Amino acid sequence: MVETLISVRMARPGDEAGIAHVHDVAWREAYRGVIPGRELERMVQRRGPAWWRQAIRAGTRLIVLDFADHIVGYASYGRNRMPALLFGGEIFELYLTPEYQGVGLGKRMFEAARADLSAHGFPTFVVWALGGNDRAIEFYQRRGGAIVRRARERFGEETRERVAFGF
Repeated sequence: MVETLISVRMARPGDEAGIAHVHDVAWREAYRGVIPGRELERMVQRRGPAWWRQAIRAGTRLIVLDFADHIVGYASYGRNRMPALLFGGEIFELYLTPEYQGVGLGKRMFEAARADLSAHGFPTFVVWALGGNDRAIEFYQRRGGAIVRRARERFGEETRERVAFGF
């Protein structure tokens, strides 16, 4: 019998290359055709290992999904960045590499982030999803999120809708 260890844990030094890889492939898969190509490339390139190393050093609330000693997902979260929305916390990002999506691992990361937010005094939180990213929108709806705000975000010369889900 073969056993594979799957864990959700806080990111630590040495994880930055794995997180950068997840960011790269997950963003390209999720936003190709949604965010204009040049803007998407800029966004992906800004988040290399050095960026994630600094986030870890700065104490960013950042968890990783570790599957057989490989990072295949991450979530970052903390205090809500838009106080006008009456939610204490916010999940900023939650991504998995495409081959690990659709099997319950995203839900596992979401629940871990939710529990950590609550443990740090944020029992309510908000998550933003970009319009056109139907998989994310459906994911947050299935988790029980209610749409609490819609906004626009500019990507170069184009704008896209963002949807906030409250929990």
